[in-house]
Amino acid sequence: MQAHVPGAAGTALQEADACSQSRLEGSNPEAAYQAFSCSIFPSSMAPVAKRASATRQQEESGDTTCPLLFIQLNQLLSTPVGLEWRETARWMKFEEKVEDGGERWSAPHVPVLSLHSLFQLRTCLKQGTVLLDLDALSFKEIIDKAIAGQPEEAKLKPELRERLAALLLRQPQHQPTKSPLQLLTELGLSPCRVKVKSWSEPGASLSETPLKEQLRNRFKKRVPPGTEAAHVVVGEVEFLEKPFTAFIRLRRGVALGSLAEVALPSRFLFILLGPQAKVKTYHEVGRAMATLLTDELFQRVARQAEHREDLITGMEAFLDELTVLPPRKWDPSARIPPSSCLLSLHTRTAVHPSDWQSPSNGDMAAAGDRASLRYPGSGEELKRTGRLFRGLLQDIRRKAPWYGSDFSDALHPQCLSAVLYIYLATVTNAITFGGMLGDATDNMQGVLESFLGTAFAGSIFCLFSGQPLTILSSTGPVLVFERLLFSFSQYHSLGYLEFRLWIGLWVAFFGVVLVATEASHLVRYFTRFTEEGFCALISLIFIYDSLKKMLSLADAFPINWHYRLDNVTSYSCVCNLSSPGHSSTGNDTVLSSPLAPQQPSTAPARLSRTQCLGQGGHLLGTSCQYVPDVTLISFLLFGGTFLSCTTLKHFRSSRYFPAWVRKLVSDFAIILAIFVSCTVDAILGLETPKLLVPSELKPTNPARGWIVFPFGANPWWVCLVSPVPAVLVTILIFMDQQITAVILNRREYKLQKGAGFHLDLLCVSLLMVVTSATGLPWYVSSTVISLAHMESLRKESATSAPGEHPKFLGIREQRLTGLAVFILTGVSVFMEPILKHIPMPVLYGVFLHMGVAALNSIQLTDRVRLFLMPAKHQPDLAYLRHVPLRRVHLFTVIQLLCLALLWVLKSTMAAIIFPVMLLALVGIRKGLEQIFSLHDLSWLDSLLPETARKDTEGKQPRKRKEEESNSEESELMHRQGPEINISVN
Repeated sequence: MQAHVPGAAGTALQEADACSQSRLEGSNPEAAYQAFSCSIFPSSMAPVAKRASATRQQEESGDTTCPLLFIQLNQLLSTPVGLEWRETARWMKFEEKVEDGGERWSAPHVPVLSLHSLFQLRTCLKQGTVLLDLDALSFKEIIDKAIAGQPEEAKLKPELRERLAALLLRQPQHQPTKSPLQLLTELGLSPCRVKVKSWSEPGASLSETPLKEQLRNRFKKRVPPGTEAAHVVVGEVEFLEKPFTAFIRLRRGVALGSLAEVALPSRFLFILLGPQAKVKTYHEVGRAMATLLTDELFQRVARQAEHREDLITGMEAFLDELTVLPPRKWDPSARIPPSSCLLSLHTRTAVHPSDWQSPSNGDMAAAGDRASLRYPGSGEELKRTGRLFRGLLQDIRRKAPWYGSDFSDALHPQCLSAVLYIYLATVTNAITFGGMLGDATDNMQGVLESFLGTAFAGSIFCLFSGQPLTILSSTGPVLVFERLLFSFSQYHSLGYLEFRLWIGLWVAFFGVVLVATEASHLVRYFTRFTEEGFCALISLIFIYDSLKKMLSLADAFPINWHYRLDNVTSYSCVCNLSSPGHSSTGNDTVLSSPLAPQQPSTAPARLSRTQCLGQGGHLLGTSCQYVPDVTLISFLLFGGTFLSCTTLKHFRSSRYFPAWVRKLVSDFAIILAIFVSCTVDAILGLETPKLLVPSELKPTNPARGWIVFPFGANPWWVCLVSPVPAVLVTILIFMDQQITAVILNRREYKLQKGAGFHLDLLCVSLLMVVTSATGLPWYVSSTVISLAHMESLRKESATSAPGEHPKFLGIREQRLTGLAVFILTGVSVFMEPILKHIPMPVLYGVFLHMGVAALNSIQLTDRVRLFLMPAKHQPDLAYLRHVPLRRVHLFTVIQLLCLALLWVLKSTMAAIIFPVMLLALVGIRKGLEQIFSLHDLSWLDSLLPETARKDTEGKQPRKRKEEESNSEESELMHRQGPEINISVN
């Protein structure tokens, strides 16, 4: 039988500790340690449990850390020149073996052990030599003390001691990690017969100083700072009649010369030598010891153990978590690849107890606790003080100490990629929504106003806001209101810009009132249900607009569906300079056409299409509307850019090229995709629609100026009725701004500098005054572009053990990228000679990528996919374990109905009540408590504040932090891409 061992994080002690962790308060302290092993029989685990628990609490508070261990297995092998120590395997969280050829390392994999080897290892620890906190400065001194410290019944004869010490002090042959260039060089120098020279000659003594090869070993780059070494030495010798075993822990890390593959301070040693004919057994016991040391919690026990019994106790707890597989039901030689979803130390403590617990026991308390930590509503950012502007002042105090670092933290190459990516997205958005505003308002607001407003409002917001990662933009809901307001003004003969000015002033006033009364406290009622509905709507708007723009190309560049190759001689295009309907042969000029044969013309000169239309003529002929290949190549550029962005963004997890190349390509994925598409377009040379930006600083509509006056165009009472529509705009701005802020400040993004809900709302409100007075568009947080901005600034660990995926460290929080984006947007007016070479289909492809990426980031999308999956193929998601599938589908259907209603309201004349419908989502979510149990809602959504508070009143406090962390991390890993998590515990 084979056993899966606990994974990289190690689970030996903490799971057992979790059996009683939730009952520590108000109970007998010794009971926690008696239940430590989760066994039905009592065990003597109290001392080691107590120390492990104390160590964990110290690490949580930042008082101490547990260094990572690099573990090397040296095995004594018989060669033609005699006995030789060779490195056969190594561990840093996962196992790597030297392949049979001896020239390369295997891929990192989860170690698989035989259960018998673990039992034999336990026997070795019970009967062998155990030296804890040994003071020694050299490997020779360690060996001498290990041999001298043998039990009386196992002491060796003096001559055997000398032979054993001499054998252990031989130099091991390491297997270095070589670069592809080194391998190619060696292949060229010794293609067939010549063997590469070893680090040292067989039989040489161990060097007391590191060898040059150790210092040059490329594997050193994969080792995090502070790592220590552990050595496992096994083999068979003919002069021993019974095994010699020793487990040694040094008091402090000591450099042992050339013993390890890389020069690291050594902390642990395990030696197992014995009679012949059992070499495989020795090798498996050595692997078991190395695997045991990779378990972080057993390593803590080993570092603090005071007696042999502590080590055995830790190993027994390790054995409690093994998953045993029956023989002949799987292939033991198969290597299990490392999973990207390993459990953290906190989550390991709750996985098994929560699974064992009865569903009705403590579900409500756990539900309330999960709700309190999933959203930022439980943080101090939204804690209500009851005093005017106190929340705003707390936001300012919270963000002020970080203001300097908000600029210094931007000094990283990744920020350059983010600036270029978000700049192009912002410019495209400004052109798109600027054009739509121009069509909706008779050019009272156009592309130029959109550029200037985006640059001004965005720059001010980035400088003074509480969350500078937010990107301000014109949004679909605001565009809908602008269209309705202009139609209302035209119908009632009112001045549109003046009416809009008064509405903007009232919205700013209402916004300041909301800030003063700490209305952002209501954000706590924006649960996942509301967030996902709004985020899905904005994402679908991005996807719909990009596809709509591409389909409109068929009107601007129509495809000649009636073209027939056999009729090419009949195709022509003529410029008629006379008035329409009075064609004159003398005024007809044949235009040059790719479909018309070249014929002599009676006209003095041929006119181009532009010249013909410029002289007041019109086009006649069957080929006048033929545009060769433009629509086709535009769709190819559109789809190619979208696929390139998606593929290159995921290139970080590819198997090709070194890690630094993959990271660089992933960081600059969008820019590379745009560059490649623009290059293809330039090579083909077709007249695809290009990015057109204004080249002059003057209003789009000559009838308006840059300042809007409050009186003159409308009756005096307009300022008194303006609060009515202003209330609707205030609701829209508040919901749009704060929902986006909640999404951006989720805990899974690991933001360190805090949020600023009140300060952000104040900035948006004050900007309404300026943009209304200058006739510029209104701006609010753009959900999709802001999420893209966050994604482009993800930080991951620079070093990781082989097989370990880089850890997500958080977001690069700073103000400079957003500020640079909006400054570049403002000066784009002067960059028209450069920007005019970018095809619009390429930017629409980027739009589609942002919309799809934002849509894939929400749980709603994953639950919709479940409709199309048979139950046996559905991913192992946390909420599917706790909520019946039919209830999950019902919750998803209700969300989709709300999303459809929002879309219909946005697209029809009923759009005036769209802001109210956004607010109604909170009420609908409240009504779901009549359909779903609190347990189901806690997994599918989160509990509303008063529901969670009432549910937990009167209940004894429980330590549920580990379970809450497990829930959050499971959902985060699912959003990053669900993977089958092979059970390693």
